[in-house]
Amino acid sequence: MTTFALVPGAGTDTWYWGPLIWELTGRGHRAVAVDLPCDDDTARLEDYAEAVVRAVTSGGAEEPDDLVVVAHSFGGFSAPLVCDRLPVRELVLVTAMVPVAGESAAQWGEATGAAAALAEQDARDGRDPDDVVALFFHDVPDAVAAEALRHEREQSTTPWEQPWPRDAWPDVPTRYLLCRDDKLFPSAFVRTMLAGRLRGVVPEAIPGAHHPMLSHPAQLAGTLLAR
Repeated sequence: MTTFALVPGAGTDTWYWGPLIWELTGRGHRAVAVDLPCDDDTARLEDYAEAVVRAVTSGGAEEPDDLVVVAHSFGGFSAPLVCDRLPVRELVLVTAMVPVAGESAAQWGEATGAAAALAEQDARDGRDPDDVVALFFHDVPDAVAAEALRHEREQSTTPWEQPWPRDAWPDVPTRYLLCRDDKLFPSAFVRTMLAGRLRGVVPEAIPGAHHPMLSHPAQLAGTLLAR
């Protein structure tokens, strides 16, 4: 049995992972959605990593023998820090940010070209930059999109502005799942970003926009279990 620690992106709660948890547990595995202290202005990236440790070992559970950490979006900043605290077999980045030493999430958009890629995508789509449903939830039913918005949380700027504290990416096998219909991190941008930051990691394309755990949970579960 594999334990999957599911690390959310910015300003979201554990609800987003519900469909994926159902898929993974139904296939005989353990899946734990992490409740990050995203609205706590005193919490730093290290505190986010400690929250993952607490979630995985809650209820007196021992450290899992087979742990996979799955990071979504901004979770790419905190998930690698878990590798310093628990024995992680694999890191899986789901349309996630990949930082380098000393870089903050606030700097990441300009440094990687993500901000420019988003602006170009908006222009191609004719999308209002303030339309978050069209950006994040265009591939889910309206009711799911509305519920997702109800589960948004305030995101403190503290970890967003904190320089990434590791000197380099952890020496842990890493996969990157690229979402074909993601408007926030378009496919061409992701491929370029990975080539410069995680050389040797070839992105695996999966269906869905920025939240495949909501739109394609069965396919996402199958991909996570493919190795």
